[in-house]
Amino acid sequence: MINVGDILLKLWNESGFSAVSSGFLNGGWQNLVMIAVACVLLYLGIVKKFEPLLLVGIAFGCLLTNLPNGNLYHSELWTAFMNGEIGYGTILHDGGLLDIFYIGVKAGIYPCLIFMGVGAMTDFGPLLSNPKSLLLGAAAQLGVFAAFFGATLLGFTGAESASIGIIGGADGPTAILLTTKLAPRLLGAIAIAAYSYMALIPMIQPPFMRMLTTPKERQIKMVQSRTVSKSEKIIFPIVVTIFVIMLLPDTAPLIGCLMLGNLLKECAVTDRLSDTVQNAMMNIVTILLSTAVGATMVGSSFLTVETLSIVVLGVCAFILSTVGGLLGGKVMCILTRGKVNPLIGSAGVSAVPMAARVSNLEGQKANPSNFLLMHAMGPNVAGVIGSAIAAGFLLKVFGG
Repeated sequence: MINVGDILLKLWNESGFSAVSSGFLNGGWQNLVMIAVACVLLYLGIVKKFEPLLLVGIAFGCLLTNLPNGNLYHSELWTAFMNGEIGYGTILHDGGLLDIFYIGVKAGIYPCLIFMGVGAMTDFGPLLSNPKSLLLGAAAQLGVFAAFFGATLLGFTGAESASIGIIGGADGPTAILLTTKLAPRLLGAIAIAAYSYMALIPMIQPPFMRMLTTPKERQIKMVQSRTVSKSEKIIFPIVVTIFVIMLLPDTAPLIGCLMLGNLLKECAVTDRLSDTVQNAMMNIVTILLSTAVGATMVGSSFLTVETLSIVVLGVCAFILSTVGGLLGGKVMCILTRGKVNPLIGSAGVSAVPMAARVSNLEGQKANPSNFLLMHAMGPNVAGVIGSAIAAGFLLKVFGG
């Protein structure tokens, strides 16, 4: 005879509600807080449209991993993996759905494929027409190294400090790849900080742009750059790949994929592949990457003073990178006797093309006939290369 009471009791004991209520004082409250955080992030992504293509997936991954007894992600498996006690085979056998998704993050597959898509959507023409833009992309890496030293002073290890500092590059895939190699336990906090600040560029950058430039400088109109030939655009990714990887071999995954994507776009004989990389592949990888990253935001490891420190250091890194780019722009403005608008320097933080659009908008506020978008795209794409090189350097130093 079926005992309905026993069945209902079993359903209750095995439910997430029972797990939270019985373990509230032993960490259950942390899961509830993270569920609330996930809902806030979903609101920001859906309603406020803050980097929705990534933030919605990250938030939902966070929601899934903090629902008790779901068994979708097991942080203890990844701790054992990092200690060399188990391999990918064990995770495939014993892990949940999000554990399997996370293999692509841990193995560095998703960030590289994202970079391939970015390369296929990037036009390096503005950089080629004005090579001085490379200097502004380099200047905007100031925040990376400033935050690195700040994190070191707060007691983080060299590898952890490097992972925190790369937030200043405003390049999510680069931050994720470097963190999975150097400080995987910090991935959730660093990914959220990196993508949140990228989404908040229109709010964070303008005050510093106006603070560090004069009205006269913001009104500077830049002349049209020269037209870049098709041959130059084809040769560029090949030359950059050879030079940068020969200089810093650890940049090979990011730079190689970035330049392959760009070559597929520019060579004009692989249009189908370029279209696939820009659309279908990019969309699929974005879903897998975002939900896997969100899964690392487990309440027990995420709600710490350490996480708060990372968030604060991350915004400092981003601001200092913006300042570095602006100061580089001011120097270039002086050296060219007023031919360069320093506002384009702020676009050197990467975050293509949002940072370039913000530079253009601030220029038009000062002078409605000012169009800086294409000029700002030069430092913008230079920042993508610069952040990858910075990550390669840090990986070389702290990668063991």
